[in-house]
Amino acid sequence: MLSILLSLNVSHLSLWASGLILVLGFLKLICLLLRRQRLAKAMDCFPGPPTHWLFGHALEIQKTGSLDKVVSWAHQFPYAHPLWLGQFLGFLNIYEPDYAKAVYSRGDPKAADVYDFFLQWIGKGLLVLQGPKWYEHRKLLTPGFHYDVLKPYVAVFNNSTHAMLDKWEEKARQNKSFDIFCDVGHMALDSLMKCTFGKGNSGLSHRDNSYYLAVCDLTLLMQQRIESFQYHNDFIYWLTPHGHRFLRACQEAHDHTDQVIRERKAALQDEKEQEKIQNRRHLDFLDILLGARDENGIKLSDAELRAEVDTFMFEGHDTTTSGISWFLYCMALYPEHQSRCREEVCEILGDRDSFQCSNEGGMERSGIRRKKKCSQNLGVSGYPIPVWCGYLKHLCRISVGCVMVAKEERLGCIAGRDDLGKMTYLTMCIKESFRLYPPVPQVYRQLSKPVNFVDGRSLPAGSLISLHIYALHRNSAVWPDPEVFDPLRFTPENVATRHPFAFMPFSAGPRNCIGQQFAMNEMKVVTGLCLLRFEFSVDPLQPPIKMPQLILRSKNGIHLRLKSLHLGSGK
Repeated sequence: MLSILLSLNVSHLSLWASGLILVLGFLKLICLLLRRQRLAKAMDCFPGPPTHWLFGHALEIQKTGSLDKVVSWAHQFPYAHPLWLGQFLGFLNIYEPDYAKAVYSRGDPKAADVYDFFLQWIGKGLLVLQGPKWYEHRKLLTPGFHYDVLKPYVAVFNNSTHAMLDKWEEKARQNKSFDIFCDVGHMALDSLMKCTFGKGNSGLSHRDNSYYLAVCDLTLLMQQRIESFQYHNDFIYWLTPHGHRFLRACQEAHDHTDQVIRERKAALQDEKEQEKIQNRRHLDFLDILLGARDENGIKLSDAELRAEVDTFMFEGHDTTTSGISWFLYCMALYPEHQSRCREEVCEILGDRDSFQCSNEGGMERSGIRRKKKCSQNLGVSGYPIPVWCGYLKHLCRISVGCVMVAKEERLGCIAGRDDLGKMTYLTMCIKESFRLYPPVPQVYRQLSKPVNFVDGRSLPAGSLISLHIYALHRNSAVWPDPEVFDPLRFTPENVATRHPFAFMPFSAGPRNCIGQQFAMNEMKVVTGLCLLRFEFSVDPLQPPIKMPQLILRSKNGIHLRLKSLHLGSGK
């Protein structure tokens, strides 16, 4: 009798559970349909390409050549058109400067429908934060990206680049093309490890290589999730093989970041290690994060600390990898511009094999002295943080840690010499490669208030915006002969007459990329040294196939032939 009652109870519970699931599923479907109706109504006045009844435009976006497909749509539908990823996620896809200005000159938040996918990986860092919290973090992190603070990193970029180029000498001797993208990625990660964590010159460890592979996996999985509407629901995604793979890669990335932060915190409690840290030639990003305080003296929590480090590690090496690799491809494709850039680099360097920087206006080579040990503004666990407190307070008026060693330090920068500032033609070529091959080809926002566009059309608050940077940079109404590589588009005279929102490789407005000066400095050093050591040519049998994967990659790699010029050996 008892067993019969139990079986009845179990069967009733199963029925109730099934009924509840069906009701919740039905309510979710109603919400999605109402949302679709609202988004579709908002974009009624914007014609666009035909959609699939289930997938929307997702099938077209997932095909090889999707970036150029959007450019063709941009010719057909001026200013903007709807872009549907499935039936329930719709964006207004914009690629016109005035439209970009209308949205990106404001401080609208990132579109949660896309950027919430990042939370499991990079947490609530600067990329996904919004409102007062975003402003607070932006203010705290700004000193780490000040122009003068970044200058000593030039020596780091020199060392990491020379190590990569020495490996390329061996590959060049084989007299065949090879994929440069992976090597550039490891070099960019090595540089970032040194700039972020004060890592030594030992190169990448096995753990670092595992982190690099994890990030590659994460970017691929993220792009797949954005484009696949069936993966937009968290519950469904975490049950799939792709979801399990994503979580494993996240764990790999988090273990790497957590271990580095733990090691630095432990070092701050060891006097000998403290002295080593304080004697370094430059600040690193982790120094600034550990020492950062808001106006109330409150530091970042452990979760916030890891989120910002993970954000910087992703955005700081993957995007520069893309930018450097596509620039070298452009140089190989256009040898006349390659030769002119090389001549400029040779003229700047003379008989040197590395770039140097200036510290005018602040920290000159012979003028910085570290202050004696002080007791105020203590850092993690009551220990002083080794940063230039007075200098950073002057820059951004925030409270940071103190410096302890009473001796003069050589910063690796030559007063009055600024090699990077002299690289005018190479800089124009970098910008033109950014135009044709933007490292981040597409970004998303959600309107916090209505917007009125220049042609009289408008969108209500809550609407989703996709800025297609790749299509914007190939907009023939703004860029004559947009497929032609022409660095002279970026002469001061031409820039002055062009719409300020026509060129947006680092986004624009209040939420532009905080690390763009860091990226440009690295780009100049790495590309300049590459051109000094090698002559690049394309492999006609393996042209790159453009593929968006959060950043702009090539589906089959970027294969180039290298000829050693026996200049600047780096030894």
